[in-house]
Amino acid sequence: MQITGRSELVPDFHPLPGSRAVEWRISDEPVPYEEAMAFMEKRVEAIAAGEADECVWLLEHPPLYTAGTSARREDLLMPDRFPVYDAGRGGQYTYHGPGQRIAYVMLDLKRRRQDIRAFVAALEAWVIGSLWQHHVRGERREDRVGVWVRRPDKGPEVEDKIAAIGIRVRKWVTFHGISLNVDPDLEHFSGIVPCGVAQHGVTSLVDLGLPVTLPEVDIVLRQEFEKLFGASASAPGELKAV
Repeated sequence: MQITGRSELVPDFHPLPGSRAVEWRISDEPVPYEEAMAFMEKRVEAIAAGEADECVWLLEHPPLYTAGTSARREDLLMPDRFPVYDAGRGGQYTYHGPGQRIAYVMLDLKRRRQDIRAFVAALEAWVIGSLWQHHVRGERREDRVGVWVRRPDKGPEVEDKIAAIGIRVRKWVTFHGISLNVDPDLEHFSGIVPCGVAQHGVTSLVDLGLPVTLPEVDIVLRQEFEKLFGASASAPGELKAV
């Protein structure tokens, strides 16, 4: 199945009736990678034990590369450029940095749908719906995870990746998630073969000519998330007007 623009063929990942809203967190400053990983590890265990609400955390990282469980060493072209972390998620090498909206998604699939492949498709649909609100047509591919945009301005068969997806699941609780290129330094991707795909490039909303900000993207991400995954509630102390 290929999803382009808005699609009706989207898996239903709303929670069971009576479930609490997903906690929605936004960090204004770049978060060190180790700090984010420690938070997710602790939160996933708490969610699995029924001791904490599900959570989506929107953030940026300082410039860095992460290696998924399928990463190939030869795809790390500049190993000394930025710190490199073993992420433990699925996928290969990817870049994170300022101007990229990362959404770490910690959901309990036992309360929703115990189908990991369908969950990845739902994450892709979330990104595609969010891009559509910015008048960008995102597409998914059967042979590569992520969200892609066609670039007829570069050639008839050219397409660039605008969002990466990599997840891990423990006790049916998800973590890691998506990264959407809003306005990162695209040259930073040259230190790796992004997601192991050498024949395609990367792009961002700003690169496509859309001068949007992270807060503007955050509003749309939350609206589109709730359509697919159900209600969210701002974290305690969260002042974002979303």
